This record gives sequence, structure tokens and C-alpha cells, in this order.
Amino acid sequence: MSRIGKHPVPVPAGVDVTVDGQTVTAKGKLGELSFVVVDDIIAKLESGKVVVLPRADTRRARTQWGTARTQVSNLIEGVSKGFTVNLEISGVGYRAAVQGAELVLQLGYSHDIRYSIPEGITIKAEKPTAISVFGRDRQKVGQVAAEIRGYRKPEPYKGKGIKYGTEVVLRKEGKKK
Repeated sequence: MSRIGKHPVPVPAGVDVTVDGQTVTAKGKLGELSFVVVDDIIAKLESGKVVVLPRADTRRARTQWGTARTQVSNLIEGVSKGFTVNLEISGVGYRAAVQGAELVLQLGYSHDIRYSIPEGITIKAEKPTAISVFGRDRQKVGQVAAEIRGYRKPEPYKGKGIKYGTEVVLRKEGKKK
């Protein structure tokens, strides 16, 4: 039995949620998102909360139960508050800047890396060594942050590269004579 799926998802004030068959749609101050629930799961709106239940007691239904509940929760949180992933850049001469609809990264290569910012995502570089990725779709925000980090992952000897704000880079000891 899913421990996550048992809990109904509360709908905050300012968010309008509709359940039409297998489609859950949420509208809020940041826009509109929708999610199609798999056929093994039932989603219903009851007294200001979205309840997710398995249709039958099958293995697939039980595995998708918690996943569907978390997807609906992310949908509602995304249109009300949004999601933010912070990235930190460390290294001599490594920096980032937003120019128009592009993020320009200088990461020690012979050329600048130009990353075009996707629709629905906002990227800010308050400092040259800090990047903030914001959006309403949690999957898209995480994907953009992972793509940016992939240009220069943090290396274990000097810690140079792009890392998540919460990430801890385990440092290794260098060569000894």
C-alpha cells in the first residue's frame, strides 16, 4: 500500500483544479498545467482536495499510485509557487551571464557556451558565479538545470565546475611524491 498515495493533495487558495476523466488540470497565478493519469489510477476532486486511488489491487496500480499523487502535487505547487534550482559555478575565470534569451557560460573552454533558454523557464544570474533556474514545470526545471550542469560537471580534485546549490563535492587528495 502506498504511503504517499494515501494522502490527499490540498488545493490552495488561488488555484483552480479540474478533473475531467483521466486529465487533471490546474490553473494558478503562474499559468496552467495538465497531467494525464494512467488508466490504473482514479483521480477525484473532493471538498477542496484531490484524491488519488488505485482502480484495482494490481502491482502496476500500486506502483503508479504514489507516482500519480506526486505528479498532481507538483502540478498544483507549480502553478501556485513554481520551482527553483540554484546552481553554483566555481573555478578561476568561470562565469555566467544572461544576454537576452540566452545564457552565456565561460567555463574554461576556448569558446563561450550559449544556451538558449526554453519557453516557460526563467534563468537569472545575479552574480557571475550563481545561476537560478525558475519555472512552473518541475521536470522541465530539473532538466534545464541538469543540461547546464552537464557543460562542466564539478571535478573532485579542485572542485571546479557547475554544481547544484545543495550538492556536496567529495574532494580527493592529489598525487604524492
